Amino acid sequence: MSKWPGKYVIGLTGNIATGKSVIRRMLEHLGAYGIDADALAHRAIARGAPGYQSALDAFGKWILDPNGEVDRVKLGRLVFTDPEALKQLETIVHPLVEQAVDLIVKRAGQRVIVIEAIKLLEGKLAAACDTIWATYAPESAQKARLVSKRNMTETDALQRIRAQGAQEVKTGAANVVIQNAGSFEAAWNQVVAAWKVISPITDTVPVVMKKSEAGELSVQRGRPRDSAQIAALVTRLSGGTRPQAEDDIMAAFGEKAFLLLRSGGQTMGLIGWQVENLVARTTDIFVDPSVPLPDAIKILMTEVENASRDLQCEASLLFLPPQLASQETLWKGLGYERRSPQALGVQAWQDAALESMPANAILLFKQLRQDRVLRPI
Repeated sequence: MSKWPGKYVIGLTGNIATGKSVIRRMLEHLGAYGIDADALAHRAIARGAPGYQSALDAFGKWILDPNGEVDRVKLGRLVFTDPEALKQLETIVHPLVEQAVDLIVKRAGQRVIVIEAIKLLEGKLAAACDTIWATYAPESAQKARLVSKRNMTETDALQRIRAQGAQEVKTGAANVVIQNAGSFEAAWNQVVAAWKVISPITDTVPVVMKKSEAGELSVQRGRPRDSAQIAALVTRLSGGTRPQAEDDIMAAFGEKAFLLLRSGGQTMGLIGWQVENLVARTTDIFVDPSVPLPDAIKILMTEVENASRDLQCEASLLFLPPQLASQETLWKGLGYERRSPQALGVQAWQDAALESMPANAILLFKQLRQDRVLRPI
C-alpha cells in the first residue's frame, strides 16, 4: 500500500530508451497523473535550486556551461563512467526528488499516480508504490532511439546503455512488464490490458470537457481511437502541408494529448499539447476558417489551461506560426506575451522551450502558478 492515503501509485521504471515516458503518457491518457522523477532530478541541480551548490562542491565548476547552469552532457559523461561519482550525485539528488514527489502527489487531485524513474528500485520511492511496472526493449532498439531522438553517437549511446544494470533486474522486480520494441498500438494494448486490472478504483477522464457560452462550440478530449479523424483534420486544415496518416497520429499520442473542437456534430479544429516537467507546451493549433477564430481559440485555450493547472503546471508555452501569432489582441486578452526562450527566467521553462520549439515558430508565454517545486531551501 502506498504512503499516500487515497492514492494508488504505479512505480514505472526501465533502462534508458526503453520507452518509459511513452508508457507514462499512455497512463495519463487513461486518467493517471504522471510524474517524471528524472526530470525533477535535473531541476534539483539547476541554478538556484537546492542541489546546485552541492553539485558544484562535489564536482567543481568545470561542469557549468557559459550561462552558469550545470551542463548535463559533461556531468553525464563523468557519472556514467565513474560509479563513485554517480553514487555521489545520487546522494545529492535523490532526497530532493523524493521531497518534490511527495509534494506533487499530495496536491494532485487524481487518484492514480504514476511515478517514472530510471532508478526507482534503487531509492526509497519503490517502497512507496502500490505496484511496479517496467518497460523492456532490446539493445538495438535502445541504441536506435538514442541516436535518432537524442542525437547521440553510437559510441555514446552504447556507453549509456551498458553503464546501466541488466534490464532483467528491473523486469524481474516488476508486477507488470511492457514489451516496448514495436508499434505504439502494440504497447497501448498492453497498457490498456494492465490498466483494466486497476480501473475499478480509478477516475475516468470526461470525454466532453466544456461548451462555449453560446453552446455552439464544445471541446472533447481526443483518444487514440480518434486517430484517423485527427489525421484527416490536420491534413485538411494544413492545406496538405502536413499530411498525416492514422499511424502518425497514433504515434503522436505517445508524446502529446489532443483537444477536439466540435460544432454541429462536426470536428472543426484541434489543439495538440503536452505537459512535461510541469510545463505545458502547445505545438499544434488548427481551426476551420468557418469558425470565428477568437471563439475557437478562447474555448480551446481555456481547456488547455484548465487541464494544465490540474496537472500542476507552472507555465504555458505556445509555439505558433507567424500568421497565428500576429493575432496580438487575441493573445494579449488571454494573458500571453511574446518571449524568447532565454528570457523565460526559469531554467526548466527555458529547457522546455528549446526542446519543443519548432523551426520558424514564435513563442508566447503565460505563467500559470507562482509556487514552484524545488525552489532554494
